[in-house]
Amino acid sequence: MPRREELARFLRSRRARVRPEEVGLPTGPRRRTPGLRREEVARLAAVGISGDTWLEQGRDIHVSEPLLERLARTLRLTPTERAHLFDLAHGRPAARPELSTAAVSDTLRRILDAHPFPALVSNRRWDVLAWNDAAASLLGDLIRTPVEQRNGLWALFMNPERCALMPGWEVDARRAVAGFRLDAARAADRAEFDALATALAEVSPEFARIWNEHDVVEIPEGLKVLIHPDVGPVEFEHVTLSHADADGHALRVSLYSPRPGQCLERARKLVPRATR
Repeated sequence: MPRREELARFLRSRRARVRPEEVGLPTGPRRRTPGLRREEVARLAAVGISGDTWLEQGRDIHVSEPLLERLARTLRLTPTERAHLFDLAHGRPAARPELSTAAVSDTLRRILDAHPFPALVSNRRWDVLAWNDAAASLLGDLIRTPVEQRNGLWALFMNPERCALMPGWEVDARRAVAGFRLDAARAADRAEFDALATALAEVSPEFARIWNEHDVVEIPEGLKVLIHPDVGPVEFEHVTLSHADADGHALRVSLYSPRPGQCLERARKLVPRATR
């Protein structure tokens, strides 16, 4: 189904779902269909009746972001429905507020804890929201790191202890910066990405140099080599999976596993409870 037609049907279905009394309107005896009338939505959302009509007819018209926000509030859309509205109208996700660590569900936290090797949850800007004990033992306990510095890109350039573990730091850093730039370009609102890049460029000449090269790359999976002072080099394969919380916020779940053989045995020494 064409996107505009799907948008029209979605708006009509959400309009029919809202009861007049929920938005301070009288029910009245002459309502023949459930929900709000088209002109009522137009008035409540401060959009012309013709514009609202054209949207519900599936016409290809430009819809501003503020208008979509007003429609979302008027139609009492859930966060997931709001995101769907923006996807249909603009072909891209809506900007979302920043996430706190409380946004990580208990279920997701238990899944992290069940993974025997390092596992982390971050938001779209690579701010680390949750991690398991294995990640803390290998990468350092993030609970002692200031919240504003619990970021994967920041740690890569500003955490000397982390960098000392990485023999291939230059390659890993270039790949990370290119992946971060691609994520920034895909965001509905990249202001938070640019703020981090600006702050990092001011304190890290290495980051500023790589950032100015404008490379982009996908990083769905990869190989990270760490040289631990107690056991020597360990090669970790890692994947990053997409997950959405109950409000539709995009989360990144990163899972690390050592390569079989000697790397696995060395990793088990660092994470004793890992028995597989």
